[in-house]
Amino acid sequence: MSAIFLIKTGEVLLKLGNQREFVHQMKSQIRNRLGAIPHKIEEYPGRFFLEVSDENAPVAEFVLSHCPGVNGYAPVTVCAKTTEAILAASVVAANHEAEISGKRTFKVETRRSDKSFPLDSYSMSSLAGETILSRVQGSQVDVHSPDYVITIEIRERAYVYGPTLPGPRGLPSGVSGKGILLLSGGIDSPVAGYMMARRGLALEAAYFHTYPYTSIEAQKKVEALAVKIAAFCGGIRLWVVPFTDVQMKIKKLANPEATTIMLRSAMMEAAHALALKVGASCIITGESLGQVASQTAENMRVTQAPTTFPVLRPLIGTDKEDTIAIARKIGTFDISILPYEDCCVLFSPEHPILKPNFREAVNAYKEIDLSAEIAASVKNAEALRFYYSDVLKEQFGN
Repeated sequence: MSAIFLIKTGEVLLKLGNQREFVHQMKSQIRNRLGAIPHKIEEYPGRFFLEVSDENAPVAEFVLSHCPGVNGYAPVTVCAKTTEAILAASVVAANHEAEISGKRTFKVETRRSDKSFPLDSYSMSSLAGETILSRVQGSQVDVHSPDYVITIEIRERAYVYGPTLPGPRGLPSGVSGKGILLLSGGIDSPVAGYMMARRGLALEAAYFHTYPYTSIEAQKKVEALAVKIAAFCGGIRLWVVPFTDVQMKIKKLANPEATTIMLRSAMMEAAHALALKVGASCIITGESLGQVASQTAENMRVTQAPTTFPVLRPLIGTDKEDTIAIARKIGTFDISILPYEDCCVLFSPEHPILKPNFREAVNAYKEIDLSAEIAASVKNAEALRFYYSDVLKEQFGN
């Protein structure tokens, strides 16, 4: 037996001149994430269908629910374009909702693009509704606020399905280029990576490790977060950048009140070098305006000065509660709150500068001259690759 999923897209089909490329990339990312699992993808105007074996249906659902470019998906019954076959499939779909989900009230919606079908949309919906009422115990019609909707589509074939489950929406991975994500162990940066993955950005991540001031457990925490992000971008390479020498030089030579923005500037300079190394076109951070001292507008202007790459801050206008809600949804929150602190927390000054003079702050950073230490840290960075198979292993085990 096989399971078939209807895949609904939104933005992908609105790209006109780039539509073919985007559709190709969306199908490719689904295939790549399924890997060796036997599957078939069929394309019809405005619709895509994924077929796998029943035993692989949970993996297919996980892939579709984490695949940017997919607006939604639904298990679907494909049947003959006869009234009898459509009614039988409608009853099966309604029984599933009633028995598995405990839902009772419903309505039926029909879309009939094949005008040769003998019943119009209203008549087909009415007949299906009457049949469900008579065959599904306890069911009731509610056309205004139903518990679920049974959808019938009569196209080149007939399709019957229940509620559509949400996908990430957005654009397929890689169609918007590649970015370097500054990934810490906090709540914000993984969410920022997820948000940019939804905009079609392939990601590589940089984690700045200051052993022995930050522990191996702190690094393992970031690796676990990288796997969660890889679920949305199809895989990720995490650069573990040794930053102890950089941080100690800042601690030794910088004004204590400026150490945080000095460190952020050094991270941006290192990210710039990594972006050149891997062919990325932007840098992504989890900064939110005014959330902490280093994230005032004045400080962010200073800290991005060492790079000419655009710095994308998808959380810039988002408050902490909204960010936490997204972190919970994507499964990073419980990892982020593990009690292993990163280097930013350990070396934070008691009274950090909030509104530095831009020219003075940039000149002070240049005077410390961290170029040799940063070049060495990038050269000695360890590259850890997390593939989609790692994501599936984390989700489903062996």
